[in-house]
Amino acid sequence: MTGVHVRGACPSLPAPMETGDGLLVRLVVNTPIPLDAFIGLCAAARTHGNGTIEVSARGSLQVRGLTPLSAPHFADAIAALDIDISEGVPVLADPLPDDPSAMIDTETLAGRLREAIAKAGLTLAPKASVVVDGGGRIVLDALAADVRLRAVATGEGPRFELALAGDAASAVPVATVAAGEAVDEVLARLKAIAALGPEARAADLPQTRACRLSHRAAPRQFSRADPIGLHPLGGGAIALGLGLAFGHAEAGDLMELARNATANGAEWARPAPGRALLFGPLVEVEASAARQAAERLGFVTEASDPRRRIAACPGAPSCAHGLIAARALAAEIARHVSLPGDGIALHISGCAKGCAHPKTAPLTIVGT
Repeated sequence: MTGVHVRGACPSLPAPMETGDGLLVRLVVNTPIPLDAFIGLCAAARTHGNGTIEVSARGSLQVRGLTPLSAPHFADAIAALDIDISEGVPVLADPLPDDPSAMIDTETLAGRLREAIAKAGLTLAPKASVVVDGGGRIVLDALAADVRLRAVATGEGPRFELALAGDAASAVPVATVAAGEAVDEVLARLKAIAALGPEARAADLPQTRACRLSHRAAPRQFSRADPIGLHPLGGGAIALGLGLAFGHAEAGDLMELARNATANGAEWARPAPGRALLFGPLVEVEASAARQAAERLGFVTEASDPRRRIAACPGAPSCAHGLIAARALAAEIARHVSLPGDGIALHISGCAKGCAHPKTAPLTIVGT
C-alpha cells in the first residue's frame, strides 16, 4: 500500500478507502477472470479482509475489511493472480465477451484506448471515466461517463455516437465516428478536459455547455437485456448472469459458486453493471444446473427478484458507523414486499452518510 484514499477519489489497490469496517479496495476488471484466479481472489479477500465481496452498480469488485497491515499482502496476492485490472482512467466496455449481438467488438477497442490514455500521461479528475458500448445484449445505458461511445447503425455500417458528460439519456451527442477513429477522438476530448485543470470534467468543456444550451434532446430509450439471466455467446454457448443480494456476498459462498460453475464447464467469471456476475461459457443443461446451485446459495437468479430494487449498506454490526442492521432489514423487507419495475425503489442506510446509494430514491430509511 503506497497511499491513503482521498475522499472524492476512487479506492484502489495502492490507495484503499477507510470505511466503518476497515479499508475497502475497488477493482475495475478489464477482461473476464479465469475461475481459478477468481477463486484465488475470494480466498485472498477472506484471508486479508473480512470476507465480504461486493459488485458495485458500475460493475466493479469491492473487497472490504482490510487493515493497514493486511492491505499490502492482499495487493501482493492479487498481483500474483495476474488479473487484468485497470490502473488508470476506467474504460468500461461490454461485459459479455463474444456477444453475437454486438455491432462492434469493444474489448479490443477498449484495450487500445487504455494504452493510448496511459501513454498520453494525462492528469484527469479522480472519477473521470469512459464508456464504450458496442450495442450488444447488455447495454451500458445507466453508466455515466465523461466520454461515451455507443455503437449505432448507419448507412455506412456500424459507427460510434460520441457523447459527453452523462449517461445514455443525458449525455450530449457531439459526433459520429468510425470505429477506427474512436481512440483518437476520445483521446482528443480527454486532452481537452485535462487542459482545463486536474479537477475538470467533461461538463466543463465549452463544447458541452454550448450543446446543452442549444439543443435539448428528449431522453433516448434503448432496448436492453437485464444482466440477470441467460445470454447467448458465439458458437452456441451461453453465459449465466447472477446477482449478489444487495450487491454483496461472502467470499466462501462465491468460491463455492465458482467451483460449481467450473464443474459445469464454465471457464471465467466477470462482474457486470447492476451488481451482477457473469459466468461462461456454458451449455443450456450446465447453465440450468449452475443456476439452481446459485439459488441454493442465496444468489439472485431472476431479474424480478425484489432484492434488486433495494440498496443497502452493510450497516450494524459490520460497519462501525452503522446504527441499524441495514442489510438484515433489507432482506426481511424483500421477503414481504413486491417491487416491480426497474431501478432502486428503496434505500436503507445504516447512518446518514448514504454510502450504498448516493442518488435519491423513492423511499429512504436512515439509521439514527
